[in-house]
Amino acid sequence: MKEYKVVVLGSGGVGKSALTVQFVTGTFIEKYDPTIEDFYRKEIEVDSSPSVLEILDTAGTEQFASMRDLYIKNGQGFILVYSLVNQQSFQIVRVKRFEKVPLILVGNKVDLESEREVAGSDGRALAQEWGCPFIETSAKSKTMVDELFAEIVRQMNYATLPEKQEQCCTACVMQ
Repeated sequence: MKEYKVVVLGSGGVGKSALTVQFVTGTFIEKYDPTIEDFYRKEIEVDSSPSVLEILDTAGTEQFASMRDLYIKNGQGFILVYSLVNQQSFQIVRVKRFEKVPLILVGNKVDLESEREVAGSDGRALAQEWGCPFIETSAKSKTMVDELFAEIVRQMNYATLPEKQEQCCTACVMQ
């Protein structure tokens, strides 16, 4: 069974932990409790192939920014999350350095449509610029949560094919 290390990145309060816990346990965390670092494991079957995901839920605050390099060094796939109801969290994901890594850009909190500050077209445009998939999710309503983690497995599977190495998704690494 393949094992993959997935790193969930983004600003504080965007729903990184809520998405991860919803995927792993099927429950929604109502109360915001800033994460320093949490680690989860879950078996998943994608396209008839079983895998184990080791998911690292990272701190979103600048206080722990120095840990980010270690997360990135150890990760094989990255889920970069911003909140659809927080324009600043979207601006923060616009990054400084690009590398070829499996990545998905995620606009979370689609259940708060009436409070939306970031248009879906903005997320799609940034993902197209980076050459990575874009998914809008809701940890609260479980909208596209399972699909998100299945897609990161597909991205990591694609990236490990020898003939696809040079064509892997262009993605970002936060600095």
